[in-house]
Amino acid sequence: MTEKLSLSQLEQYLSKAAWILKGPVDASDFKVYIFPLLFFKRISDVYDEEFQIAMDESDGDSDYASLPEFHRFEIPEGCHWNDVRETTSNVGLAIEKALRGIEQTNQEYLYGIFGDAQWSNKNKLSDRLLVDLVEHFSQYTLSNKYVGSDILGNAYEYLIKHFADLTNKKAGEFYTPRSVVHLLGLILDPHEGETIYDPACGTGGMLLECVDHLKENQEDFRTLKLYGQEKNLTSSSIARMNMFLHGIEDFQIYRGDTLRNPAFFEADGLKTFDCVIANPPFSLKDWGAENWANDPFGRNIAGVPPKGNADMAWVQHMIKSMNSTGRMTVVLPHGALFRKGAEGKIRKSLLEQDLLEAVIGLGPNIFYGTQLAACILVFKQLKETDKRNKVLFIDAAEQIKTGRAQNYLEKENVNQIFSWYKNYQDVENYVKLSSFDEIAENDFNLNIPLYVEKIIEDNLPSVEEALSDLKTAWQNSLEAEEKFKTILKKFI
Repeated sequence: MTEKLSLSQLEQYLSKAAWILKGPVDASDFKVYIFPLLFFKRISDVYDEEFQIAMDESDGDSDYASLPEFHRFEIPEGCHWNDVRETTSNVGLAIEKALRGIEQTNQEYLYGIFGDAQWSNKNKLSDRLLVDLVEHFSQYTLSNKYVGSDILGNAYEYLIKHFADLTNKKAGEFYTPRSVVHLLGLILDPHEGETIYDPACGTGGMLLECVDHLKENQEDFRTLKLYGQEKNLTSSSIARMNMFLHGIEDFQIYRGDTLRNPAFFEADGLKTFDCVIANPPFSLKDWGAENWANDPFGRNIAGVPPKGNADMAWVQHMIKSMNSTGRMTVVLPHGALFRKGAEGKIRKSLLEQDLLEAVIGLGPNIFYGTQLAACILVFKQLKETDKRNKVLFIDAAEQIKTGRAQNYLEKENVNQIFSWYKNYQDVENYVKLSSFDEIAENDFNLNIPLYVEKIIEDNLPSVEEALSDLKTAWQNSLEAEEKFKTILKKFI
């Protein structure tokens, strides 16, 4: 191959790889195999590229070109893509050996990154199928020369969405629609040198949105420090690969249960960040409520959430993870705005602490795997003076476009919602800036219709106008009847 790959070429190339698996492998498992192979091919091709550059510099000294300092990742003997490509029997075993060898040689960065797929299960992955898959991936060289990290990263994001579309109901845990992610990024507004944290990071889309936000604003995205935690093994592995394929170096993503065992600490407790962003799993049932009353991390700042619903546990964890000037955006099911009991008490406490800045209501069926309506909550440790003891309510349900399987937001809808948030003032039918007292009168219920009233224009005439119209109509009917009688007489 002598030309750079285009994004559309890459997208087609990756989609066809999934088609090779179709049949023996369920669509919900495509990602378990395709993402590791893509990453394996990429780092092998980049290694070859780095090796050749060092060879040219050293007049063909292969020992020199093999030195670790010339390579982003080391590839041990027998673990290169070409070693697997030359294998025609027990191909799955060869892939497993290569992936584990690369992980062990690059433990600091790549340990466990390829996940736990059963490559040697011949009932699912025959040698013939794996040979076809490896040959398909081999048709392009995925080195930096031919595929820049931006293009590869975009293709990778395309593949994540493609798999989400294929699996729909099972996709919610690893994919948030990019329009929603973009809206959260606009509101969060990260800048150079800041720390960004996603406690339920899925495949890393929200962290990468913050990177894109800096790129769009011509800021140096390399100064960001990204942190994420994700319980699902496959999703956390994909997130790490996603970072590397986007050319991101300064990140830490850990696999683990955030609510039970948060991963990031400082000397005096939980690590805190400039920006916190997340779309945690909606209304998680088994989340560790038994430990929350005496939470060792001090996250029960507003109360103990109900045993069968973790929504307010996520909110409190995220608030506790903000630094003294931190800000956060979180996606929750609409019920978090108005459910009573323990959640009502938590809302009351958070409002009394004046941490909530805005509530944005989205329509239903935007997220994979659930038709529930969702909302975005915006919190800040230090609200601006003119926003204190106030909350902005935005009813954005009418901004949602209806799709065949999934509803969605267009770019102009995202921009409209963001402009309402940015302007922070009333807009009839859509936006209401409410005081703490007004919210207290509603018993700290944040249900948006309590604040954003819909003005229905009835265009009905006044009583006097209606009577006048009725008289006119009556007179016209009498004249028409007389005319009809006159005509009728001519035929009698």
